[in-house]
Order: sequence, then C-alpha cells, then structure tokens
Amino acid sequence: MYKINEVFETIQGEASFTGTPSIFVRLQGCPVGCAWCDTKQTWDVNPTYLVSLDKTVEKKADSEWWANATPQEIITQFEQRGYTAKHIVITGGEPCMYDLNELCEQLHQSGYTTQVETSGTFEVLVPKETWVTVSPKINMRGGYEVLTSAMQRADEIKHPVAMQKHIDELEVLFEQTGVRPKLIYLQPISQKAKATKLAIDTCVKKNWRLSIQVHKYIGIN
Repeated sequence: MYKINEVFETIQGEASFTGTPSIFVRLQGCPVGCAWCDTKQTWDVNPTYLVSLDKTVEKKADSEWWANATPQEIITQFEQRGYTAKHIVITGGEPCMYDLNELCEQLHQSGYTTQVETSGTFEVLVPKETWVTVSPKINMRGGYEVLTSAMQRADEIKHPVAMQKHIDELEVLFEQTGVRPKLIYLQPISQKAKATKLAIDTCVKKNWRLSIQVHKYIGIN
C-alpha cells in the first residue's frame, strides 16, 4: 500500500522531461524539512486526514488528505479518469521513504514510463528502467544527509538555487560523493530575478542546464 496525497494529469515543467504529458502521483510523508517547500501539506502522515482514494484524486486544492492505495488501484484511477499521458512522475513529500519497485514495475507492465523525484536522503528503491531525478536537499532542518548511493543512481540532478551558497554546497556534495552526473539542472527558487540570473550565469559558466518550472510560468499544476 502507498500513501497518496494527490493524483493529477498535467505537463511536466521541470528538467529533462519538460513539456512531457505526465500523470503526477504525489505520496504523503516527508521528514526533510525544506524551508521553501511548496508542498508542506505532504509532510505529516496524520491518521485524522485518511480518506478514500477518490477524494484525494478529486480534491481541487492542496490539503493534508491522503489515502492508502495499491498499485492496481492507482492504475485503475488513471483509467477511470480517462488520463491519456503515459509518463508517470512519482513525487512527494519524499517518495523514496517507500520501496517503489512494485509500483513502478506494475506501471511498466501497464505501458507507462516512470520517473521519481527525490531529495536523495533515502535509498532509491526502483527498477533500472525508472528515471531518477535527485534534487539534493543539503543541510535541511530535518538533518538528513544526501546519500552517495542516491547520487550514483541519479539520471539527472535538479538543484534549487537562490544564492551562491547553494551552488557552493552542490560542488561540495559532488566532491564528497565522488559523483557528478552528466545532467545537472539549476532551478531558481520562486522564479526570483536574482536567483534566475545566478542560475543562468552559473549554467553558462559550468555548462550545466537551466530548469525554470515552466508549469508555474504558464499557470498550471
């Protein structure tokens, strides 16, 4: 059983799959404690907010409601809702709090591709076919360290930045883990002009890539 906060169909707006029609499956639970997190409703798994899967899919605004669901129940929701996207983004919260092998394998068997977005602070338990996006959360309030194993499994790095300190922390992480993935994206926090300029300048200097959260600019989920 997986703890589901919401399920919705949209366009992926970040990193390598930008522009790809996608179904987002957002899991409940995250102890990392990022100050700028825009999904704080997913942090706690409070039994008071346990509801049916239908209610998590149908909700129109962010909430702490969550539901238990099997992989097949999740796939059935896709079919019942008439979703046509074939790319699944498993996000959170922190999805790698859970062993995602069964969910991803059943999705693959049903004709979907899978992508997991993780902070890198938990072991990444997914099939080899799953695309792994590590957004390394360094020195966050929860006190979790970014794991070398998660960095090694990453297909891409997507790093939120607001100031030079965040660039420096990422470089230190590369040195500490001995891992520097080929695809490194910088993502300006909150689309602020100063952060965006820093990200652009750094990407040009280091031959990295820019991720600008397209979905927020065009006003979709």
